[in-house]
This record gives sequence, C-alpha cells and structure tokens, in this order.
Amino acid sequence: MPRPEHAGPVPMERVAIVALDEDRERALEAVARAGVVELDLASAGADTADEFRRAAAAGVAHDRLVGWVGWMPRHEHARLTEALAPFGGAVVPVRTPVGEQPPTLMAHGTGGTSRALVDTYGVVPYADVDPARLAAFAYILMFGMMFGDVGHGALLVGVGLAMRAGWIAPLRRVRRAWLFVTLAGLAAMVFGALYGEAFGPTGLVPVLWLDPMVDPVPLLVAAIALGAVLLAGSYVTGSVNRVREGGWAYALYERSGLAGSGLFAGVGLLTWGLVASLLPLVVVGAVLALAAVVLIFIGVVSSAGGGATAYLQAGIESVDSVSRLGSNVVSFARLAAFGLTHAALLAVVWSGTTALWSPGWGAVAAVLVFVVGNVVTFGLEALVAGVQALRLEYYELFSRVFVGEGRAFRPWRPPVPDGAVPPGTPPLESYRKE
Repeated sequence: MPRPEHAGPVPMERVAIVALDEDRERALEAVARAGVVELDLASAGADTADEFRRAAAAGVAHDRLVGWVGWMPRHEHARLTEALAPFGGAVVPVRTPVGEQPPTLMAHGTGGTSRALVDTYGVVPYADVDPARLAAFAYILMFGMMFGDVGHGALLVGVGLAMRAGWIAPLRRVRRAWLFVTLAGLAAMVFGALYGEAFGPTGLVPVLWLDPMVDPVPLLVAAIALGAVLLAGSYVTGSVNRVREGGWAYALYERSGLAGSGLFAGVGLLTWGLVASLLPLVVVGAVLALAAVVLIFIGVVSSAGGGATAYLQAGIESVDSVSRLGSNVVSFARLAAFGLTHAALLAVVWSGTTALWSPGWGAVAAVLVFVVGNVVTFGLEALVAGVQALRLEYYELFSRVFVGEGRAFRPWRPPVPDGAVPPGTPPLESYRKE
C-alpha cells in the first residue's frame, strides 16, 4: 500500500554512497557532517575517534571508486549529493534486500509527551501508521473520565501552565509535557462539570449529566461504550498497518487485522441485536463473527505450517480471540470504577468538612480536613488515573495497532580527523518539529 505523506515515519531509501577512492576520507567526512545516513558498518554505534578510520577501510573499492551502503531519508538525497559532488561522489538508490525493514525516523522528532507515549511502548515499524496524536487524545479522554472534577482539573491546568512558565524548578526537566498536562486538566474539568463535581459534591457546579454516586450504572455503560469506540479505532488502525506490512492477504487472516476487525464488528452487532431484540442484526452479527473466526483459524493454521498441532493451536487461538474480546471491552469498566472512586473519596472529605464545621476551632478543623483531604485525593487519584489510562492504552489499544517493533534510525556521525561535528546541531533539523 502506498505511504501517504505524514501518515507514518519519514520515507527512507536504500542508497549506495559512491566517491573517488583517493577522496574516500573527505567524502566520508561530508557524510559524517551531514548526519543523514545510517551506514551498514559493523562498528556503527561505537562513538570513538577511530570509527571514522574503520569506516574508511570498510569501503568497497572497484577501479578508482569506493562505496558504502546504508539508509537515509529520501528528502535528504539532493542535499547529500551536493555535499559529495566536490569529491566525485554521488548518492545512488539501490534495491532494498528482501525481508529487511527500513529504520524508523518520526517526522515530529523525539520530543513531546504524545511521542513519548508511543516510543515508551516501542519503535513504530517503518510501514505502520504513527498513532502518536490519536494515542494522546485517547489517553487524555480516559484520564479525564477517571479524574473528573472541576477543581482538581483546574489545579492540573495550573500545574501545566506553571511547567510552561518554568516556575517550578523540579518540573523544568519535563517542561515539554506542559501542553499534555494542561489538556488532561481541561478534560478532567469537562467531566467534572458533567458529574457536578468541584472539589467534591460541594454544589459549586450543577450536575450536567449524572452524579457518579447516584447513577453508577449509566456511568459504567458509558465507560464500556467509550472503550468499544476506542477499540474500534485501534482495530481500524491495526488493519491499515497489516495491509501496509504484508498486503491484503496478510491482513485478511490476522487477529489484529481485518479478521479481528470483523470479529469485533460481528460480536458488536450480535450484542446490539440481542439487547434490542432485532433479529436481522442478530443474524448479520452471527454470520460476520463466524466468518471472522474461520479466517482467524485459517490464518493460524497457515502460519503454524499445518499438521495436527497447527489445527489444535488454531482452535485454541480462535476460542481465545472470542473470549479475550469480551474481557477487553469489559476492561474499560475501570474508567467508571476509578471515576466513582475519585467521587467517593471527595464525598468522604466533604462529609467530614461539613460535619466539623462550626464557629471557632471547628471551622479551622473543617478547613484543614478539606485542604488535606483534597491534596491527598488529588495526588493519589492523579497517579492512579494516569497509570490506569496508560495500562488501557498499552494492553488494550496498542496490542492491536502493533504486532512487532521497528528499528530506530541512527545516523552515522562519528568524530572526524579534523574536528568533531559541530555540537548542538541535531541531524535532520528541518524534519524535527517539536
């Protein structure tokens, strides 16, 4: 499948760097200073002064020419060709070896929390769609549902703005995350307004949707529905990735591809039909789910090589696919559970505050309980909601988006004999957008 611009990693090409043999060191110096080529060298990655000399010796010579093979961003081809021209050098595209995956360089660099969400899980395979922005949106949405409180969300927004301004010294190292933290706080404020929560059930804001303490069941249903929507998005992205990785035939039989998507859609339609007593939906859902299970079975048998063991494995994995689907959807019930826990803790704090309130020392005690209780709840629930959102992101969503891991692009930039590459100049500056 052709790669749409900006849908994934920076387009790479396999190249041969060719130069005159008598100018091999000067040509290599131009390559090192450009910092846009990952050379196929056994010594690559050893940041030592003699790596340059080993690379020069590793060039393949023929007549008066010498060459090296490696990977580079396609957009840098013209610039590197111009740098090599004074030494009789050139950049020649070559065919990619069968089964070799190009290295991955993300168009938006390595900075930012949305990028870190994905990179912490693993390197995006070169053929895959980059899900960084969608992952950040899903994380913020799930965090807001679990941390729903207008007051606590406003505090989190304040923390994010303080990070941006650099007011809090310990947080300056993670200053780039200020927008992510701020948006998470805004999401918490939105859900807090829906719940009618502002530092607990204080009555400062009206209930716009439901009170978690009064209507936990609708909140649970909403959490599972949101989880189903997020899972649908992950199945769609996974199907696109499987097509990119191995074509339509590969995607058709994969559990994280079209077969898995069909099973998810079929079970969804079947459930909807049973709940609403709509026989046509029940029939369509059952047929679609059965067809998807058959495709998964065939795919496992094919990958396992056939034989009795392969059929046994396929049977087990087919049943597992159906049972796991239900557990994956129900797993999103934790969005409601932790949102309810947050509301319950703040309700306890508010009950203690109102019970202690009285003229004199009672008022002091009430204020102390209110402040300390909110601080403890804020810290505890922010940690819990953050971890649980990450857990859902990685185990429920990313497990369908990715089936393997890519290899990060590492440009060759060793020290050169007449001086190191100028410090403070990262490679591919024009393609790294913070």
